[in-house]
Amino acid sequence: MLKILPSLLLAAATAAALPVSAAQLTPVETRWLNAAAPVLAYAKSVDLPIDIIVQPQAGPNDVPLAMGMADGRCKLVLSMRGNPQAETILDGVPDVQRDVLIEAMAAHEVGHCWRIVQGSWHALPAGFTEMGTEQADDPALLELSKQQRETRREEGYSDLVALAWIQRSHPAEYGRVHAWLQKVRDAQPHTHTSHDTRTWLRLAGQGAVFAGAGTPFEQVAPVWSAGLLHGE
Repeated sequence: MLKILPSLLLAAATAAALPVSAAQLTPVETRWLNAAAPVLAYAKSVDLPIDIIVQPQAGPNDVPLAMGMADGRCKLVLSMRGNPQAETILDGVPDVQRDVLIEAMAAHEVGHCWRIVQGSWHALPAGFTEMGTEQADDPALLELSKQQRETRREEGYSDLVALAWIQRSHPAEYGRVHAWLQKVRDAQPHTHTSHDTRTWLRLAGQGAVFAGAGTPFEQVAPVWSAGLLHGE
């Protein structure tokens, strides 16, 4: 999930947020950051500008982990305190199996950062053009549909990045991570919503689809394009 934070809002959030130090982090925050550490180290190695913000109190609609953007830098925002989702998102998962799922979630967020830094946010791949027309009496409905479509494509891309990362770093865990992500997406009440990435998940049932050379961000390109062609 991406959070576009205005500069002033982000500055205020940064000032209020706690410094990322072991002495002030909660056990849940420490666990999530430790699990995300390999992804964040890789992001640094490919020069992605990522800062970490720990919110002292989650808002009513905050997800535990999200990527924000301000002043040309990505902001990985942890909203764990007072947020029941920090625990419920992993309900039913044995404790020893949770870290790899947190790592996958971090890779998903880093996928958002990559797209924005590359100047590709909401852009279709080369050779693709938006086709077809939608009709509605209310222009606001058309704009909402467009926003959901663009967000769905970005979420699909980042779900694939998460899976490509797992295939790269924990190939033996690929099937389990894919099944968990499929379960999360299947829980949505409607199809073609902003986070309905099931078209891409169906195409990525096996980790072998990411066998190409390059970074995880590059490995997902053929599968992402195929999902666009399959009427996402």
